[in-house]
Amino acid sequence: MPGFVPPLPQQPGRPPSSGHMIVCGDDALARRLAVELRFIYGERVTLLLPPGRDANNPETPLTQRGRAAALFGRMSAAMNRAGNGNGATGGSSVSGAGGSGDTNAGVEAVRIMEAPEPSDDVLEEAGIDRAAALALVYDDDERNIRAALTARRLNPRLRLVIRLYNRKLGQHLEELLDQAAAVAMPGIDPALLDASTTVLSDADTAAPSLAATALTGSSKIIQAEGLLLRAAERPPPRPGERAEPGLCTLALLSSTTNDPAGAEGSDSSGDEAPQLLPDERAVADATGRGTVVLEAISRADPARPATRMGGRGAPLAQIFSRRLRWSALGFVLAAAALVIASLLTTKDTALHSAYLTVLDLLGMNDPAEGAPPARQIIQILSGIAGLLLLPLLIAAVLEAFGTLRTASSLRRPPRGLGGHVVLLGLGKIGTRVLVRLRELDIPVVVVEEDPEARGIPLARSLHVPTVIGDVTQEGVLEAAKIYRARALLALTSIDTTNLEAALYARSVKPDLRVALRLYDDEFATAVYRTLRTAHPGALTRSRSVSHLAAPSFAVAMMGRQILGAVPVERKVMLFAALEVAGHPQLEGHTVEQAFRAGAWRVLAIDTTPPADRNPDLAALPPFAPEGDAAPPPSGLVWDLHPGYVLRAQDRVVIAATRRGLAELLRRQRSVVPRR
Repeated sequence: MPGFVPPLPQQPGRPPSSGHMIVCGDDALARRLAVELRFIYGERVTLLLPPGRDANNPETPLTQRGRAAALFGRMSAAMNRAGNGNGATGGSSVSGAGGSGDTNAGVEAVRIMEAPEPSDDVLEEAGIDRAAALALVYDDDERNIRAALTARRLNPRLRLVIRLYNRKLGQHLEELLDQAAAVAMPGIDPALLDASTTVLSDADTAAPSLAATALTGSSKIIQAEGLLLRAAERPPPRPGERAEPGLCTLALLSSTTNDPAGAEGSDSSGDEAPQLLPDERAVADATGRGTVVLEAISRADPARPATRMGGRGAPLAQIFSRRLRWSALGFVLAAAALVIASLLTTKDTALHSAYLTVLDLLGMNDPAEGAPPARQIIQILSGIAGLLLLPLLIAAVLEAFGTLRTASSLRRPPRGLGGHVVLLGLGKIGTRVLVRLRELDIPVVVVEEDPEARGIPLARSLHVPTVIGDVTQEGVLEAAKIYRARALLALTSIDTTNLEAALYARSVKPDLRVALRLYDDEFATAVYRTLRTAHPGALTRSRSVSHLAAPSFAVAMMGRQILGAVPVERKVMLFAALEVAGHPQLEGHTVEQAFRAGAWRVLAIDTTPPADRNPDLAALPPFAPEGDAAPPPSGLVWDLHPGYVLRAQDRVVIAATRRGLAELLRRQRSVVPRR
């Protein structure tokens, strides 16, 4: 299947010619993906949206079609300003099925269709029989599955990219659809078959980056054949200091020594945007700027058990209150003191002294008649202490029953909690971020308006303190102990709600670290500048889930795979594994010659023979059972000599910008499908 089809002239409103790509969805990810395919990869795109307004943003006056058209218009204007010729050099026009559109500067329109469901008739009208790839990115897993089964029946050769939140179901669905393609096309190349269906989750793609924004000095982890690539963000050096370059500098941030907050730049920020993959001269000239460096490489251990985030058992700290535990400790210490006093005054054995003390505490009617006065006094004190034992036991029983009764209830934030992260929203994204934060052993308090939200059962099972309420209402953030929190992660699906929560949190704690989920780059830039002006000493970050996830879906539409996406302010840097064969920019060139500043950089070479390679570098290598031979060591070589000549049989790991990776895939002479 072709990896790239150059744009051809097409009349607005007519069905697209063969080789085009279809995107079906109902939220921001569908629009972002269409933009990525059209303006980054230069592909012909048909975008299928439901009629009416965006269900996730009902307050927005524009319909789905209107929002998509506005986004395409902004991208077209940005492309015209940049003067970029990567297959999308002019404006964009929008046309629907049977509608009309304008063609500006020779740029083919993104065809927009509206339909409630991707039914047989709708997909056929979209040209599924001639399409190269179909992306199903509805927010509903069931709708995506139904559409995938329909699409595979209508076109067995179609490359499918499916958005699913359920990981296990996604694995089974991928196998099922691949089997259907194999039955329909006997003798198909196994490599092509393996690339025919890809199941991705935008939540899994974005969650690590969103969780990292809540932590100062955090690293972004990319996994490749059991090795962990750590892209670490380093603040601007102080005057007279020099930043450590690490293994290589991946990006220059907008933050400087004089302006540590930076501009939080995006693709449309011009000179204020971060600089991805700079050359040595740019790094040398950028003294005093923050950087993202490839800091260290470590081996992933598949045998190490995962961190336990919850269990079936209930520890004593969760059954009995702190006050009751302190009372029990006081009673035990008092009993021990009585035993010691009896031992010292009566000169009796330790065992007998303890026995007599227990009898006295329990009121066993063994009066010390005729005993020395000291023994009688101790017996009276023991009786008084024994009177305190009964209410203590009753309180313990009541608390135990109360804990068992409320075991299925949500835990409230405990008193004295501090240094935690307040997480707003337990939808798909918030739930994945919660798991990530708990894996990092970071204390979390969750705020969610809907008691039936997707992530509530997980929060309950992990015993995560949870506040049910509208975050925009007074007192809700205070209940989450926002005034003692280390950071706020506002991850609801509504931009205005996230902004309102951030503003209120800053009014309570001006130096709070805030990370916002914001869709629109221009809106995010305006918000950032305002917050930075109002609170220059506090760190503010904004991320778009669709912006982080769209590159992964787009690369899968091209039949490839990326190892991970790392956010650099509002930009995204991609890590990918590529076969050198068929890439004229790589094959026959040295590592130094293959480097293109601002586009791509070779980080590692896989020296494993092609027949023995792990087809999926993002997966851990198989771990040998105890007693068996250890698996072969990784063939990835990271300490590269600049003069090493890349050969056709090599496989490389690269860091690339979105446009850089698109250029590599466009100019590939022969297609090497993703496995």
